[in-house]
Amino acid sequence: MMKLPGQLVFGLDIGTRSIVGTVGYRIGERFHVVAQCIKEHETRAMLDGQIHDIHKVGNTINEVKNTLETQIGRPLKDVCIAAAGRVLRTVTTSVEYEFGSEKEVTGEDIYALDSMGVEKAYQEFLETNDTEIKFYCVGYSVVRYYMNHYPMGNLEGHKAKVIGADIIATFLPDDVVDGLHKAVEIAGLEVANLTLEPIAAIQVAIPEMYRMLNIALVDVGAGTSDISITKDGSIVAYGMIPVAGDSLTEVIARHCLVDFGTAENIKREAGVKETVEYKDIMGLSQTISSEEISNVVEPIIKDMTKQVADKIKELNGDKSVSAVFVVGGGGKMPGYTDALAEELGIQKERVAVRGEEVMQKIEFLQEDAKKDSLMVTPIGICLTFYEQSNNFIFVYFNEQRIKLYDNNKLAVVDAAMQAEFSNEGLFPKRGKELNYLVNGKQRITRGALGESAVITVNGQEADIYTAVHANDNIKVVESTAGAPATMDINQLPEYGATMSVEVNEKKVELPQFAMVNGQLQSGYYSIQENDNIEFLNYYTVRQIAEFMDVIIKEDMNIYVNNKLADMNTKVYENFSVVWTMEELQLSDRAIYGDGTPDTFENLPEDDGAEERNLDTEGTQSEENAIMKENALTEEDEVTEENATEEKTEAASGIPLTIQVTVNGSPIRLEGKTEYVYVDVFQYIDFDLSKPQGSGIVTNLNGRPAQYMEPIRSGDVIQIYWKD
Repeated sequence: MMKLPGQLVFGLDIGTRSIVGTVGYRIGERFHVVAQCIKEHETRAMLDGQIHDIHKVGNTINEVKNTLETQIGRPLKDVCIAAAGRVLRTVTTSVEYEFGSEKEVTGEDIYALDSMGVEKAYQEFLETNDTEIKFYCVGYSVVRYYMNHYPMGNLEGHKAKVIGADIIATFLPDDVVDGLHKAVEIAGLEVANLTLEPIAAIQVAIPEMYRMLNIALVDVGAGTSDISITKDGSIVAYGMIPVAGDSLTEVIARHCLVDFGTAENIKREAGVKETVEYKDIMGLSQTISSEEISNVVEPIIKDMTKQVADKIKELNGDKSVSAVFVVGGGGKMPGYTDALAEELGIQKERVAVRGEEVMQKIEFLQEDAKKDSLMVTPIGICLTFYEQSNNFIFVYFNEQRIKLYDNNKLAVVDAAMQAEFSNEGLFPKRGKELNYLVNGKQRITRGALGESAVITVNGQEADIYTAVHANDNIKVVESTAGAPATMDINQLPEYGATMSVEVNEKKVELPQFAMVNGQLQSGYYSIQENDNIEFLNYYTVRQIAEFMDVIIKEDMNIYVNNKLADMNTKVYENFSVVWTMEELQLSDRAIYGDGTPDTFENLPEDDGAEERNLDTEGTQSEENAIMKENALTEEDEVTEENATEEKTEAASGIPLTIQVTVNGSPIRLEGKTEYVYVDVFQYIDFDLSKPQGSGIVTNLNGRPAQYMEPIRSGDVIQIYWKD
């Protein structure tokens, strides 16, 4: 048994034409190849990268394994493999996650972000998958991370409020992966890691130091040409075309009339010899020049390189790349690199087969080891083991056996997604929401949350983030929906408890109502779907009467803020309302207008109740009598003759000038043919906009006055604020 310092990794490149096995170990940045073995298929058991005869491929794998075990002197159990991209599908997507506030980004945060990206890519893939084939996500690459919307190489440890990522997720059909697994199992091996061939090849062919450049890698195998693109330090795209070296072999077989194996030998020797000798199917010896072979395959090479160039441009944003590295046996055919350069429109020197020159960090311990482009992908398969330890595993999800791509980070949520379990079934569902309008604006009340899904893994209580492993038994009881949303009027923030008004000198508290679909509703009304709610900041007189259970008769007078009103008049907060059988006097009404000039429209409230009783109560009645007596004895008292004269002048339309006494001071009124009581306010300094008492006393010759009552020269007028 060989004494080796590192863990041995067994990589197997299961190609269309041959199977290449490599065993090695890594110390630091250098990978040491311990053993190699190449075995061609005896028949065409694989076509275009797809296994057609599982048992024959499995037997060939077993031969390679036995040879390598003999070389290293120890058994091999685990193997790393790569899947060809004949039906590879890729989805590029972007995701973003915003924290509640700025926080330090952890590894868990990055994993959650990656998972979001893979799930989003999977959903996008399902929307575009127009086949009935079941695909599996076999891996993903992060093209670029973002921190607060700026590109960032590594998020962990940074403080951020928003993190994001551009992700490429890759998908392969189930039958491709199953075929690889079963062939490996026939050889007594277990898959330790599975990757894609273009991912494996790029590990060796384009080191990270070159990935800042816009470079394409083309792995030309026998059945497929796998492509990957690098730019700005990342792998930005994967692709493939189902045309490769076997297309060249087939045209040579038809031209030379030989079997496929003989044609393959002719193709290989054409690159190193001027002439090639062979026997055709008739057993006759033949000779063909390398030049003739080149002419035979030239149309196929031109067609193949055009397809590759078109795919490169498609993956690279409809433009060519700066350079192309070619690996794999099919790319060694003379004329291939020149034709590809011509199709891409770049210098021929910038398209080259890469082999030993890109293996600077690869050390071969065998003296006769192959170091050409054929070994790039097999060694890359081994190196991916160190980058990602993954594999397909099987688990049971609600009694259904499902296959998962194991990236060592699998959780219940990954199994649920693969089993196509409804995402809503994992999380508590809200009950039906309630939609309605409040004062013309859309409002939504969400339903109550239901119960979360009940999850167990191997009988133990778990959640969606619980890790899962091979053969785990996962059971999920779907989450439930909560109660539908309900909302009463009084639960809305616009709702106020009461509004206060004064009714017949008594304070009344009125509960606030809302108009719902044109109908008045109380705060206890339960809102229904699409209700139109309008909050009212007023009552009508009729609504106040109904609330107070009062019947207002038709012959009653209604006043709102001492202005004549009716049953439909609106009453707002702190308004006063009076309904009475009697008409209010001037002292109650003139102050507030009731059809009088604008000067009196905004005067304060006064019901005049106190002043209506001043003639018959207290000392005020005595004072009024004395004032009346004094007025009759004044020298300028109005005689019957004067009154008759004034009436005559008024009738003739001639403006009059009269003199009255207001609060003890003489006042001359002029410019009108006749005067009424309210005209006095235009000649005195009496600010109606600044109340100085509870009401205004308005007397004429010692008695309460009517506001439109005529006045004449010699009248005695009193106007003052009452306490």
